[in-house]
Amino acid sequence: MAHKAEILAPCGSFETLEAALRSGCDAVYLGGEKFSARQNAANFTDEQLKEAVRLCHLRGVKVYQAINTVVFDEQLEECKKAVKFAAEIGVDGLITQDLTLVKICRECCPDLEYHASTQMTIHSESGVKMAKNLGFSRAVLSRELPEHTIKDLTALGIETEVFVHGALCMSVSGQCYMSALIGSRSANRGLCAQACRLPAQGDKITKGQERYALSLKDMSYVDKLQRLEKDGVSSLKIEGRMKRPEYVAAAVNCCKNSLENKPYDLKALEAVFSRGGFTDGYYNGRLGREMFGTRQKEDVSATAKILPELHELYRRCEKRTKAFFTIKLQEKSQAELSLRDSEGNTVTVYGDIPQKALKKACDSDYVKKQLSKLGDTIYEFGGLEAAIGKDLAYPASALNDLRRQAVEKLDQKRIDFFTHTADFTDKSLADLPTLPKAYEHKKIRIMLSKLSQLEGVDLDKAELVGVPIEIASEAVKIVSDKSKLMIIMPRFTFDEKALCEKLSAAKEAGITKMLAMNIGHCLIANDLGFELHAGYSFNLCNSAALDEVKKLGAKDCTVSFELKASQIEKLKKPIEIGFVAYGRLPLMLTANCPIRNDIGCKNCKGKLFDRTGREFPVRCPKGRDCAEILNSDILYLADKLDDFDNADYMELHFYEENAHRINEIIKAYSGERGAKPENATNGLYYRGVL
Repeated sequence: MAHKAEILAPCGSFETLEAALRSGCDAVYLGGEKFSARQNAANFTDEQLKEAVRLCHLRGVKVYQAINTVVFDEQLEECKKAVKFAAEIGVDGLITQDLTLVKICRECCPDLEYHASTQMTIHSESGVKMAKNLGFSRAVLSRELPEHTIKDLTALGIETEVFVHGALCMSVSGQCYMSALIGSRSANRGLCAQACRLPAQGDKITKGQERYALSLKDMSYVDKLQRLEKDGVSSLKIEGRMKRPEYVAAAVNCCKNSLENKPYDLKALEAVFSRGGFTDGYYNGRLGREMFGTRQKEDVSATAKILPELHELYRRCEKRTKAFFTIKLQEKSQAELSLRDSEGNTVTVYGDIPQKALKKACDSDYVKKQLSKLGDTIYEFGGLEAAIGKDLAYPASALNDLRRQAVEKLDQKRIDFFTHTADFTDKSLADLPTLPKAYEHKKIRIMLSKLSQLEGVDLDKAELVGVPIEIASEAVKIVSDKSKLMIIMPRFTFDEKALCEKLSAAKEAGITKMLAMNIGHCLIANDLGFELHAGYSFNLCNSAALDEVKKLGAKDCTVSFELKASQIEKLKKPIEIGFVAYGRLPLMLTANCPIRNDIGCKNCKGKLFDRTGREFPVRCPKGRDCAEILNSDILYLADKLDDFDNADYMELHFYEENAHRINEIIKAYSGERGAKPENATNGLYYRGVL
């Protein structure tokens, strides 16, 4: 049987779910009231989740529940209950980001499928293989990937899910901290404020002439779905849990027709929502200015015109299966009606005994007329086999009643057929080994950006010195004690083969430590024999997740800077932990350089300006695959270190600082007096995130 990709529809409300089902989707993804990466959607209560599973499974449609936010320690038990409920009602799979969900599924309900969310930044061979090793049945791939990479990753023995239509985040998913750092609304907690849709540009903003250097058009691969299906992709995902029912209906309808090689109306889809058109730049590997756009007045007007037409589109009922009837009407025997669907599910109901006809006897045409009245059901009349005795009458009302009974009975049989619950065995997440607090014995790790920063830096107080892979081979020549050197891995790379070649060369030169920045790096470290340390981009926010990273082979890990200091203090430590204590925190990691696409490289000032006049440094992607947008303020905690007694080490991140300034900061964090930056911030360690 030929491979068939599913059309996966977003459902942020019950009305949207009904629109998706009526439009012919193969699967839906939705969220409960908590732990969903779209907390601002209406989402589903427990009772609505139950009903959603029932309605979907009646139609043979799969239900994936997004439990895909990072979770704090105080939420672990509640999160476990959410997984238990999903398993009990027959959800077909979970979409997860936090490694704690891996632990819960593996230990408490191993029969429940779980998918690696796009927030896990899976974009490489090592990432897909590690997801498979962790027990994920499917990986949702990063949106930034070109077709040839999607095809290669799909061949690695795990299902892949690819976004094919909807909004594009400027940042690589899972690596955006802008909303959190600017407004305490964490994207990794489902509360992104969409700061990327606000004015931002490579030079100072003039009121009335604002540009939007962080606003991408919506993606659309609708015309490429057959190629993706041929490449082996399992799930074609439509983004849009915040969108209205008409949008979902139009998107599902277009995708369905495209896959079936039928005409589809992309202009109608563009009218319902776009930002000046669509882009397929990532798929084709053509990044650049044409990928950017904002929602204009014309877009809004087009939407208003087409909504009534689209409303009618999803009011129609999508027929899901053929209904095959077999009826026996015999003298002196109860009427017997059997109903079978395309999957072979069969039910039988019985009615009154037929009577002798006083006038016209019933025949198969008469029976067919009544039984084919399937109205607003999921069934399409597929055929009738009739065994009718001679000169018998049977009222139309009785036939209609038999049909209704059979449909109701088959409905339930289909629900039972497509619903697979998973047993849940409650196991404690609190039984973890815990290391003692470090108190004043915190080690210092310095993270550098460029080679010139090594010249003249006093490394005596540093336990480890992190350097990007691009300068590792030169750093070896400068640092006499090679055991202090640690390679900082790129959070995202398009050419993993070239990366591994550089790593092998660095290993040969004497560097033995790696700071992993995604789960794929754990596999690479093991294969190449590096000592593994896990970085902040793992988004580790609870004790159980720390235990999972330890199982991946990490010697220690840096916890998320979205945690409050008080939360870090309460973490149980199955592994040594550290925290980012100094530097410009990352706001975004972008495959598209915002400055290059706004004013061009020749005019680059190395920073972005927002509407308030703040300046955000942009780390040039030259030599790397992505640009990094950094915070306008500098994290400074030298005077707050007593609040981090549970941490074993602290990371000091240096971007533009010279060796003299780096030495000053190291002294400040070693207990000596140091110059505090004018634009200092405590980050999120005291205000936290929502």
